Amino acid sequence: MSETAERLDVAILGGGITGLTLALQLKRADPELRVTVLERQEHPVPEAAHKVGESSVEVQAHYLRDILGLADHLDSEQLHKFGLRMFLTHGDNTDIARRVEYGQIAEAPLASYQLDRGRLENALGRLVTGLGVDFRQGVKVRDVDLGTAGTDHLVHIGADQSPLRARWVVDATGRAGLLKRKLGLARPLGHRANAAWFRIEHEVDVQRWSDDEQWQDRVAGGLRRLSTNHLMGPGYWVWLIPLASGSTSIGIVAEDAAHSFEGFNTLERALDWLDEHEPQCAAEVRRHLAEIQDFRVMKDYAYGCQQVYSEDRWCLTGEAGVSIDPLYSSGGDLMAISNGLITDLVTRDRGGEDITEKAVAHNQVYLVLSEIWLVAYEGQYPVMGNAQVMVAKVIWDTIIYWAVPGLLFFHDKFRRLGESPAAFANLQRTWLLHTRVQEFFREWHHTGNEPASDVFADPYSLLEFIVDLHNGMAAGLDDDKLEEQFARNVDLLEELAGQLVVTVTRRLEEQGPDDATRARTERWRTDALLAEAVARYERRDGSDPIDSAWITLGARNEAVRP
Repeated sequence: MSETAERLDVAILGGGITGLTLALQLKRADPELRVTVLERQEHPVPEAAHKVGESSVEVQAHYLRDILGLADHLDSEQLHKFGLRMFLTHGDNTDIARRVEYGQIAEAPLASYQLDRGRLENALGRLVTGLGVDFRQGVKVRDVDLGTAGTDHLVHIGADQSPLRARWVVDATGRAGLLKRKLGLARPLGHRANAAWFRIEHEVDVQRWSDDEQWQDRVAGGLRRLSTNHLMGPGYWVWLIPLASGSTSIGIVAEDAAHSFEGFNTLERALDWLDEHEPQCAAEVRRHLAEIQDFRVMKDYAYGCQQVYSEDRWCLTGEAGVSIDPLYSSGGDLMAISNGLITDLVTRDRGGEDITEKAVAHNQVYLVLSEIWLVAYEGQYPVMGNAQVMVAKVIWDTIIYWAVPGLLFFHDKFRRLGESPAAFANLQRTWLLHTRVQEFFREWHHTGNEPASDVFADPYSLLEFIVDLHNGMAAGLDDDKLEEQFARNVDLLEELAGQLVVTVTRRLEEQGPDDATRARTERWRTDALLAEAVARYERRDGSDPIDSAWITLGARNEAVRP
């Protein structure tokens, strides 16, 4: 190692949202840490037309607001999000009021935000600099020599610049994945999908797409335009995200098997694609073509990683490690979880602790979590064209998110999960159940796709306990009560899975199934994991039935009781 190299505690490669939030979290945890962030782009970066990842959900929102202390910025410089809203396909999609709509009618208890990434990253850059972080802009990292046997890492940043010595090096370079490429850690995924997006300097408001007063009055407690609006169809979805600058982010995301990337990989092709699949959106965009600010694409965006943290004091965070799918805005959540685990490793190491076992445990926890998120997307894009199955799936996915990762993150449990065999076992139990339920949704979809229209599904109205799950994330439980609540949540998930199987099976049998459907329902009865879930559901106290409306597009013609 060079004796003249400048020495740091932590060198962060990449100064986007992931690298800057990590730097901020490290300085909040230990103000004496010597942290340098190396970013190739100069600040200030442009507002609106900068990066995607603009919609946050509860985990990332809690991270930014409460852990990093950015509440003032979020309240004054960003938009409060009015939840996730989906419009399922109906006919030729020329009348949004006829489409099955999933979304809330009033503000959720815990806030989330629509993020202008440029505005946020500019604010983060100023903040970390003020806290003593050495934020170097216009710097390209050429290579990293990773230390061995406890020696420092050497970061090369330019032919005419001295290298940096760092005890820790963290790759936050996003899809460039400098360390992942160097170490051969890439893991391909079976989820093959592509995206194209653009920002338009115009406020796109779906509320104006119909003059149906009854439809407009459904949502009285907030503004539809402030939701993350998704226009859904077979194998695709289109996002509409409002930004505080007044612009709107619009993106097409499609499974490669159903919609060729070449069909929407230029602006002209994307507009033609919208004409065909989402004509109301296309018409709005075409009225404001002169206000389009950018156009970008991403092919085959999902990938995994074999390892993200090492006892040799290198880490990958954010998309430098794992990229799953933007449907539920999980990238920001995984960033928050990863940065927290890295901060735990760095501060423990600085305190003189041997972090060998912790690095292994944190790596395992993070990779299991990424797999739990992945199964919600892989192979599921065809279901997006089936309104009944998709609404049930979104409600299931929301419940599992609040019941498991949301609860654990809000209670700062992930960095201590390795110390609790029972909690880690429940996480594994969730993974197995979630994987089988996602497979069930695909199987249910293959039994038929009946057209649906003129239905509004508010998750808070369909299930009484869902508000308790949402609030429960921020309940502030001690460790013993948290483990009890986590176990109860997993029990509830098994009961819901059992109810799903029972309800769908009964409805299919009432419809007079064909031979293929009868064979499928018989396989469900003999599936060991599903049978166990059904048995748990049937043992549930009959005085406290779970409403099956979440499975039946709100239909309550018959209570399904255990």
